[in-house]
Amino acid sequence: MRVYLRTFGCRANHYDSEAVRAMVASAGHELVSSVDDADAAVFNSCAVTADAEAELRKVVRRAARERPALRSVVMGCAAALDDSRDPARRIRDLPSVEAVIGGADLPAIASALDLPPTAVQIATRQTSTRALLRIQDGCDEHCTFCATTIARGANRSRPLEDLVAEARALAEWHSEIVITGIHIGTYGADSGSSLGELLETLVRAVPTARFRLSSIEATEIDARLADLLISAPGHVVPHVHAPLQSGSDRLLRRMGRHWYTTATYSNAIERLAERMSILGLGADVITGFPGETAQDHAETVALVERLPFTYLHVFPYSPRPGTAAERLPNPVPPATADSRAAELRAVAHRKAMAYAASRVGGLADVVVVGSGERREGLTGDYLTVLPVDATLPRGARFTARLAEAQPFLEARSIA
Repeated sequence: MRVYLRTFGCRANHYDSEAVRAMVASAGHELVSSVDDADAAVFNSCAVTADAEAELRKVVRRAARERPALRSVVMGCAAALDDSRDPARRIRDLPSVEAVIGGADLPAIASALDLPPTAVQIATRQTSTRALLRIQDGCDEHCTFCATTIARGANRSRPLEDLVAEARALAEWHSEIVITGIHIGTYGADSGSSLGELLETLVRAVPTARFRLSSIEATEIDARLADLLISAPGHVVPHVHAPLQSGSDRLLRRMGRHWYTTATYSNAIERLAERMSILGLGADVITGFPGETAQDHAETVALVERLPFTYLHVFPYSPRPGTAAERLPNPVPPATADSRAAELRAVAHRKAMAYAASRVGGLADVVVVGSGERREGLTGDYLTVLPVDATLPRGARFTARLAEAQPFLEARSIA
């Protein structure tokens, strides 16, 4: 059997897709890169925005047109939220779809593909240059705009010993391992451990790899995590992606993000930045959330200007069925949300350019990613650079001095 695999959404989804890939391969079947060559397809869906769900439906329909005999399985978050009461959104009614499986229920996916139960396994060598290690699933918070909690359920931490064993196996093939999940800062809350304890254990057990935290709440970076970010840059990269969503306390309350304010967020970031000479800092920001005023937006712009962000991910608000925000009054016109997003992206671009310029002449820990015309390097602080040494293979890790160039800095390896 030839299987086509398509992934939408976040790193947690990509981790789950790697497990599906390993499962198909272990059963002796072939993964193909084109639906034209496939007997079956697995679509790993995302529900974070309406556009993500619309893209899924479009891709599934197109695949069915191109390959009428295709057998399709849809997994992931949109699958978990599939609403049989709304025919317009019903995934199971899409052409070629034989199974809709919420989340990453690997035994159920194996069954849908007629694979033996023994095929279910994790991937110890992934297709991406940088490996993903999902340490937990689910989230105990209830942000009013988020459908992921509904789709993924409550926080569930994986056993520390399983994660160490998986990281050791991944490090045989990957020089960077990205710690991912739905709410990684809550790792261990259900098992008496913590993210800091896990990361310390991973650094000791797998000293050859560098670890990167994916999205983590700013106020969940405790002293233990901060010390690792500051004192062990060769093992834990100096990069933090801390969701902000809004610079308005009034709007944060409407979003249900009760565990921080703009002041506590700022204090957490500023304390960390003061102790780190190099820090890649990113955030997610939503524009046009219901009730957002011009003043709310101005407060967000001011906070972004003040804090040392090196990039932003900016998203106009997208209503998600079943979420509390869907019922909030005072919707913001899409054109206004788009305009505010454009303004924030312009601020972020200017700050990104200034940060890159500040790194010229400095040293960086670089991993080569991509190949051919897409061959690039990624620094520990999350800068895309161009490796000067063309002989360095994909996945190679080296120390470089950064030099000015366009469109990205050059990375010149040093002895």
